[in-house]
Amino acid sequence: MNEVITAKDAFKQRVHEWAAKLDVEVVWLGVRPMRHKWASCSTNGHLNFNSDLLDLETDLWDYVIVHELLHFSVPNHGKLWKSLMRAHLGDWEALEFRLRGN
Repeated sequence: MNEVITAKDAFKQRVHEWAAKLDVEVVWLGVRPMRHKWASCSTNGHLNFNSDLLDLETDLWDYVIVHELLHFSVPNHGKLWKSLMRAHLGDWEALEFRLRGN
């Protein structure tokens, strides 16, 4: 029996892979339509991602996933957050630029 893996399943799997890499506990994970942002997170481990991400390339998934997961330990976009983004994604600014074009 062949199991069909949907884009949503693949995305959620990627979130869990990154969470393991970053040693972050994801309590709840949702993928749903969102009008004004790509994702949101709460301090209690809840994550929501915009379902429009499913139509984008996986490197842009990684940008949004890592961006949100890092907020569990760094609540702002300061120097520490930026250095962690660079450590995990390299030229994250280029990914951010591409994402803003979508």
